[in-house]
Amino acid sequence: MPDPTTQSNYLQIATTHVDFEWSIDFALQEIAGSATHTLLVKEDGVKEVTFDTADLLVEKIEVDGSTASFSIGEKHVVMGSSLRIPFSQAAKSGSQVLVKIYYKTSKESTALQWLAKEQTQGGQHPYLFSQCQPIYARAVAPLQDTPSVKITYSAHVTSVLPALLSAVRISPPSDGPAHDGKVIGKDLVTYTYNQPVPIPSYLIAIASGNLSYRPFAPIEGKSWKSGVWAEPELIEASFWEFSEDTARFLAKEEEIVGPYRFGVYDLLVLPPSFPYGGMENACLSFLTPTLLAGDRSLVDVVVHELTHSWFGNGVTHAEATHFWLNEGWTTYIERLLQQFLHSPAERGFSFLIGSKSLHDALRLYNDKPKYQRLVIDFEPGEDPDDAYSTVPYEKGANFLLHIERKLGGLDIFLPYVRDYVNTFMGKSITTDQWKSHLFSYFEAHGGKEKISSLNEIDWNAWLFGEGERLPVEMEYDMSLAQPPYDLAASWNTARSVSDVKRLNFAESDVKEFSSNQKVVFLERLSSYEPLPSSHITHLGSLYHLSTSANAEIRMRFYDIALQDPKSLAAKSFAEDAVKWVVGEDGTGVLKGRMKFCRTVFRAVNKVDPSLARKYFAKSRDAFHPIARKLIDKVVIHTLLPTHSSQGVQDLAPV
Repeated sequence: MPDPTTQSNYLQIATTHVDFEWSIDFALQEIAGSATHTLLVKEDGVKEVTFDTADLLVEKIEVDGSTASFSIGEKHVVMGSSLRIPFSQAAKSGSQVLVKIYYKTSKESTALQWLAKEQTQGGQHPYLFSQCQPIYARAVAPLQDTPSVKITYSAHVTSVLPALLSAVRISPPSDGPAHDGKVIGKDLVTYTYNQPVPIPSYLIAIASGNLSYRPFAPIEGKSWKSGVWAEPELIEASFWEFSEDTARFLAKEEEIVGPYRFGVYDLLVLPPSFPYGGMENACLSFLTPTLLAGDRSLVDVVVHELTHSWFGNGVTHAEATHFWLNEGWTTYIERLLQQFLHSPAERGFSFLIGSKSLHDALRLYNDKPKYQRLVIDFEPGEDPDDAYSTVPYEKGANFLLHIERKLGGLDIFLPYVRDYVNTFMGKSITTDQWKSHLFSYFEAHGGKEKISSLNEIDWNAWLFGEGERLPVEMEYDMSLAQPPYDLAASWNTARSVSDVKRLNFAESDVKEFSSNQKVVFLERLSSYEPLPSSHITHLGSLYHLSTSANAEIRMRFYDIALQDPKSLAAKSFAEDAVKWVVGEDGTGVLKGRMKFCRTVFRAVNKVDPSLARKYFAKSRDAFHPIARKLIDKVVIHTLLPTHSSQGVQDLAPV
């Protein structure tokens, strides 16, 4: 069956390569140029090609060098408008067709955010960045916008500001003078890129702004290169935060699952309105600046994004129904890497952290239980963003952990993981294809015993089950969790003490805690009945939680403070929380990551809807279009689940 989120006829004729010629106009806030598709005909008698578009102005089309007619369909609220291009004669299976589309993007593009110079860190130049997952690439270019179609691409991008793409830069060199030595913000420079590895359309990405580059130290024996991009004002902090670990993480991942294929692995630290923790764009992971904690405590998000190079960017879900194959596998392998980089205890601790966000997401979907499933049967035109939560990440990772344990552990499961990657690298697959391969592999490498173990798994419950609980009660290594759990239990017991001055707690209680242990402490505390308001205020002050620069900790403190919407604590901290999100907390830094902004706006909306609407109305245009759309549903329309998970990720992802 075709992908239910696309109107393209990719089963009959599919793009293999796109050549983009783009000019970025910051004054008009548009990308203008052309997209030239090389198409492979898949069956005899194909009379037209249909692309997905969204708010694009199509000006002219050529088919095999000759001007061609075209028609644009009525706009669908989710899928956009189909672009149909008839051929002068029916095409034969195996033949190629060249289609060149001249077009412009519009200010309504959901995929593009244009920032005024005042919204950037430097305040001197405007900024552009894209976000194409899950189905927004059609708002950047006419494409067959489905992960079932994987394409290579090349691009020539002309801009007055440095331009980055999810591809290998050909010219000017990344480590050369910024903007090829020309005047940034004034002189036009053409940037040339090539992506020789076929990728799904949602990984096409562009960013343009006043950007600086710092390479990381090379790893001996590795041909790939790695470095970080950021505005000049953030480049030193970004380099310090990520330079110690990124290349080391990537090299370790290669040992586990095989060679890195993309040649370059760079990071781009984006302005604060970026709606996710990270986005795994090929060659160039986009990252939220909320990861710049100043102590490298949040760098493990990079592990998730680079793991997508194999799981998602390499082995790709065929369509949104099977999104868990991307995120479940990535989260599972990300946590496995924690074991190899740190300890088995860290792996279990990561699963434990994720279990809280999974429970929250499952509970929030009680009114739409279909979104509690791993495999979601989307209706044609249904918005996959409505199902976006930690369920595919966490439930998927736990499912794979359960399979690992049923089969006898990592020594048995890791060889299968490598075979899975080798078998499906470069392909787009469904859950059934994955399951069939799993059984075939263990039939050949374990026989009846392993097949019997696989048959003991309740496949229907894991893949299609609904409800707030996993099909199996999962157990994790609790050694790192016990101290935070004990402290949370002590606070829970202390609720009977009415005078906080008599509480036997001290700042030193959390002195030896890692940031993740502080997160677990707060999440455990939130699992109890809400504390008295006086205790919550004391908690925030004593451990500096209410002023923490670590956004993961700050958000979870607000989870506790706003837990009871009618409490004095909720009324006291609601405005602090929403000011923190919109950047009116003295920092001027928006928390555009949906993990934070959607969570806080939802909680504040329960405490004081007018307060939530007031602050969102003032700051609405500062948020990314995707975040803006989803917060609208929280503070104006209906409550939807949030993507709230340590380490993604939000894209992701995290």
